[in-house]
Amino acid sequence: MGPEDLTQVLRHLPRSVEDPNLLVGLDTSDDAGVYKLNDEVALVQTLDYFTPIVDDPYMFGQIAAANSLSDVYAMGGKPLTVMNIVGFPISTLDKKILADILAGASDKVKEAGAVLVGGHSIDDQEPKFGLSVTGTVHPERVRANTGAKHGDRLILTKPIGIGIQTQAIKKDLLSENEIEVAMNVMAALNKAAAEAMDNFDVHACTDVTGFGLLGHTLEMARGSNTGITIYKDDVPVLSRTRELAEQGVIPGGTKKNHQWLADNISYDGIDEIDQLILCDAVTSGGLLISVSEAEADSLVNTLKEKSVDAAIIGEVTEHTPGKITVR
Repeated sequence: MGPEDLTQVLRHLPRSVEDPNLLVGLDTSDDAGVYKLNDEVALVQTLDYFTPIVDDPYMFGQIAAANSLSDVYAMGGKPLTVMNIVGFPISTLDKKILADILAGASDKVKEAGAVLVGGHSIDDQEPKFGLSVTGTVHPERVRANTGAKHGDRLILTKPIGIGIQTQAIKKDLLSENEIEVAMNVMAALNKAAAEAMDNFDVHACTDVTGFGLLGHTLEMARGSNTGITIYKDDVPVLSRTRELAEQGVIPGGTKKNHQWLADNISYDGIDEIDQLILCDAVTSGGLLISVSEAEADSLVNTLKEKSVDAAIIGEVTEHTPGKITVR
């Protein structure tokens, strides 16, 4: 399901009673909801879960937890409490698999400085796991995906290509070292990136997940009523991603992203393989940060000092609002 399909579904949800304390709700396709408690504290709330994408149960728990926590970081928040969401075929799979998933998630939650307070499980035919996360943010420091300004530079904090790489894992096309690299990218928290941008005048932020780099960039462009230009050669991509894509190792979600984005993206001399990579459906990707040109290099340097592999990949323009150009 792409953003256009999701919008059609969400349109049928009843509108919430107007509340001035609801700072971020359903209207802007943002990463999490934000509700103001007082002049100093707002709640950030999110949840996410999915089926296993790697064979290692412990690492799956780590990745699922990092993915769920990321939405709070994308809003500029600090995770406080989490609750597990579990679907598991308890009568047909070894219970140790579930124990390892939970252990992986628990360790990642501790790394984030958050606390596990409970959860809910159901007996399901297929394993599913994720987290509901609650965090806090200062009401005046919320990093929504709607505030990008003309002239801003866009910074990405993790390489893309994860969807193609995980598809390759299923087809046994990656070495053990390549699998480890991909898993570590997904399991890495966006905590350091969020802490780094807290000291800068960040105008907008989102995390890159299932709708791909260009899908989440489009949401930022639309929400901010700006155009955005992405420079393909500046986008960090995991090793061998293009080679794998040329072999046809492309997830269905990536193809769907490419299809529904077609009318809103202008590809300037970019071949279809690179288009698909830029649309690749990501799990637990990096933050996409919109910051002024004057502060962009300094923020990238700060991110790198915190061992975040960040790069400037594009800019916000006043041309073609709500559209993206890739060069």
